[in-house]
Amino acid sequence: MGQNQNRPRGQETSPPETSPRPRGKQYRIGRFSLEHWQVISLLIMLFDFVAVLGSYFLALWIRFDGSYVAIPMGYKVAYARFCPWFALVTLVIFFCFRMYNSMWRYASITELIRTALGSMLSSVLHALGISLLVRRMPIAYYVLGGIIQFILVAGVRFAYRFLQALRSRAHNKKDADVSRIMLVGAGSAGQMILRDLNQAREITDKVVCIIDDNPNKWNRFMEGIPVVGGRDDILYAAKKYRVDKIFLTMPSATAEQKRDILNICNETGCELKQLPGMYQFVLDQISVTSMKKVSVEDLLGREPIRTDMEEVYAFITGKTVLVTGGGGSIGSELCRQIAAHQPKRLIIFDIYENNAYAIQLELKKKYPELDLVTLIGSVRDSRRIFQVFEEYRPQIVYHAAAHKHVPLMEDSPCEAIKNNAIGTYKTAYAAMVHGCERFVLISTDKAVNPTNVMGASKRLCEMIVQSFSHMIQQGRADQIPQLFTHVGLENADKDGSGTVFRDIRTQFVAVRFGNVLGSNGSVIPLFRRQIEAGGPVTVTHPDIIRYFMTIPEAVSLVMLAGTYAKGGEIFVLDMGSPVKIDTLARNMIKLSGYKPDVDIRIVYTGLRPGEKLYEEKLMAEEGLQKTDNNLIHIGRPIPFDEEVFLGRLSHLMEAAYSNKDSQIRRLIGELVPTYQPEMLN
Repeated sequence: MGQNQNRPRGQETSPPETSPRPRGKQYRIGRFSLEHWQVISLLIMLFDFVAVLGSYFLALWIRFDGSYVAIPMGYKVAYARFCPWFALVTLVIFFCFRMYNSMWRYASITELIRTALGSMLSSVLHALGISLLVRRMPIAYYVLGGIIQFILVAGVRFAYRFLQALRSRAHNKKDADVSRIMLVGAGSAGQMILRDLNQAREITDKVVCIIDDNPNKWNRFMEGIPVVGGRDDILYAAKKYRVDKIFLTMPSATAEQKRDILNICNETGCELKQLPGMYQFVLDQISVTSMKKVSVEDLLGREPIRTDMEEVYAFITGKTVLVTGGGGSIGSELCRQIAAHQPKRLIIFDIYENNAYAIQLELKKKYPELDLVTLIGSVRDSRRIFQVFEEYRPQIVYHAAAHKHVPLMEDSPCEAIKNNAIGTYKTAYAAMVHGCERFVLISTDKAVNPTNVMGASKRLCEMIVQSFSHMIQQGRADQIPQLFTHVGLENADKDGSGTVFRDIRTQFVAVRFGNVLGSNGSVIPLFRRQIEAGGPVTVTHPDIIRYFMTIPEAVSLVMLAGTYAKGGEIFVLDMGSPVKIDTLARNMIKLSGYKPDVDIRIVYTGLRPGEKLYEEKLMAEEGLQKTDNNLIHIGRPIPFDEEVFLGRLSHLMEAAYSNKDSQIRRLIGELVPTYQPEMLN
């Protein structure tokens, strides 16, 4: 150890330059040292030499009815003079066809073709050589000799693989722990997986049956395994063949097709795996190791949303972008996608330092050249917000900071108003007076006809950005009141001249979508923890439904919608079909290898305060307008008196900061006509 202490850093684990390359089993023949595969190749060459001599002698012997005495002496002499020398030539031909360095344990159609071509060329040259250099032989000699030579040469090579397969099957039959696999898909991908399983000595799992929807393949065999029927036979076949695992080998199937099949497979209680997709298939990367576990997202059956991000790239590149709530699940994904579009500067603003630090480390590692600023602060602190805008002058703001937990906000309604509504107002006002070009509010479908404080607070946020946008378009930015909880340095019009309100060009928009899979507030992480703990899994109501989208999909559409903004719009993202939460919970239990209500109970706890059975994406009065993207729609704004709204908002703020929980719901109801709580206090 003492010798290594002064070694330069970075060299501790470097291997010496003369370290020997690992070798396989060695054999010594005199002064020569050969590896195991080289010895095998020499033995095969010796066999080929004997096979060439023997095949043409057998051909001559068969031609004359199996009687050596009946063979004319001229033919015997011609054979003896020519064949030994040509056998050596044949070895050279086979060597050129790489028949002595193949791994015959994994021999496939490629090796068979090379063996056939090498034998064919050898037979043709043999016929020409002996006819031109020695004498003509009987036609049967040429034909039978070539056929026998190919059979012997190919037979010895593929015999090794055949014996290995027999040995593997015998081993599998003895192994009590072997898993029995059903393949769903009898196409090329399925055949690759089947061969990989048969050839892999370290894998003892075996395929016992195959399912395919093509009736032409039913009651036939692929690599010796029966194709037993279509998707309707999955449950029956799984029971009949005692299946433990099901592999979905249909990389080209649509998400909807996969969903239908996986939902059937999920009823079997077997472990489910599938191929990632066409990309691996095209690149010939199909193997057992490429199979991935089926996730609950796969059971939703929605095609992944793919957006053309060129417009976003042109919009963001070279600009300073601020993301409030940048450490949250939506905010952090916004930061990832913004960082990938080469902004001039990215500012992460969050009150929770752990999340902010985590995304900061991730982005610094992935984008070392990115000008990244990470700031801690609250959107409720107007002095802090003004300081950030004054120093960094962001041109684009994605406002994701918000309290989103419905039951907790029911218990602390004043905090929802302080953080969501008033925090949005203060951030929007700072953006307006500091030359920000675009302000994008991240909203939620819970803002539609809200029955809870959280949804109502997000509806207030939407109304705030609509009010700002409308008054800016009318040239009345100076009439937008600045809300203070402490009058001081954040006063926008410090000199009282109103200069700061001239030439305001900020465009305010909101983007509304539903639940995102895997987010901090999603039910999926909760269900997963409950399943790991052995249950029970808690569902509020058997009929409750929600819209779902993955975080990257939602953020891509949010950014794209932001590029369509002209001011005051509420963009509504197409979330596809709603999903029953009860079905989601049962699928997650099954995917974990358990039976719902048998191994893990599902308990219905009742709707929580402010919770709806279903979420709406749009108010009935709003209607829909199309955009250039069929996944993004615009809700027609509901008219309201901005001046009255903004005037009453100060009273709501005062009540919130006075923590008057008893009054806050009534004040919210006066500002949000669509707010329908269970009971107004």
